[in-house]
Amino acid sequence: MTLPKDIMIDNPGLGAWSILVAYRGSIAHGMFVPSTDPHSIDDRDVMAVCIPPVDYYFGLKEFGSRGTQEIKKGEWDIVVYEIKKFIRLLAKGNPNVLSMLWLKPDHYLKLTEIGRRLIDHKHLFVGRHVYHSFSGYAQSQLHRMTHMAFQGYMGEKRKRLVQKFGYDTKNAAHLIRLLRMAVEFLAEGVLHVEREDAPQLLEIKRGEWKLEQVKTEAERLFMLVQEAYIQSALPLEPDMEKINKLCVEMIEMRAEFF
Repeated sequence: MTLPKDIMIDNPGLGAWSILVAYRGSIAHGMFVPSTDPHSIDDRDVMAVCIPPVDYYFGLKEFGSRGTQEIKKGEWDIVVYEIKKFIRLLAKGNPNVLSMLWLKPDHYLKLTEIGRRLIDHKHLFVGRHVYHSFSGYAQSQLHRMTHMAFQGYMGEKRKRLVQKFGYDTKNAAHLIRLLRMAVEFLAEGVLHVEREDAPQLLEIKRGEWKLEQVKTEAERLFMLVQEAYIQSALPLEPDMEKINKLCVEMIEMRAEFF
C-alpha cells in the first residue's frame, strides 16, 4: 500500500523534499491489526525524513513546528521530520526514530540515495546511551498502562478496551516490546524492529494476559536491560563530530537538487 496521492501532493515534506518515507509502529513490528477486525485500534503509522530547500537553512523559514510536521487523515497517522531534527533524535537514542534505520526493505515506501546514505551510517548511532531513552519510554508506557485515566490520544474503542481489561493493553504491548528491543540492542548493536515475538505481543495487545503477568514480565525485563547496559561492549556515547559531518554532507547533497 502507498500513501494517498492527496496527502503526498499537499505535503512536500512527504513528496519532493523527502529522502526517506517508511512504515513505523505496529506495521513495522509485525503487529498491525487491520480495521476489518472489530478489536482493531491501530492506525497506519508512517514516518518521513525531509530536507527542505536551502532557504529553510539560510533564511527565516521553518519546517513544521520546530522541525516536525504531523499529518492525520483517516486511518493514516504520519510524522515528518526535518533532517537536523531527525538526526538529533537519532543521536539521543529515540526508539521510534532509531527503528527507521533497521526496517525490512519492503517497509520503506520511499528511499532515495541520500536516505540510503543515512541507513548505511546507522552504526554512528549505536551506543549504550540508548539505555536511558528506551528505559524512559518503557517507564512512560508502564505509567500509562497502570493509571486508568483516559488520555487525549484514546479513541472510544481504546477506552472501551481499557474498561474491559482494567488496563491499557496496547501500552502494555509497547512496554514489553521496548524492553526486549533494548536488551537485544545493548547486546548486539542491532535493532530487531520486526518482532519474532509478535504473536505473544499480540496476545498482550488483545488483553489475553492478566495485568499481573504484564507487570511481572516488565519487572524481569527492566532488570535484564540494566544488566545488558552494564555488560554491553557498545560505545558509551555516539561520536557527535562524525554525526554532524554526515548531516552536513546530506544537506549539501540535497542542495544540489534545488
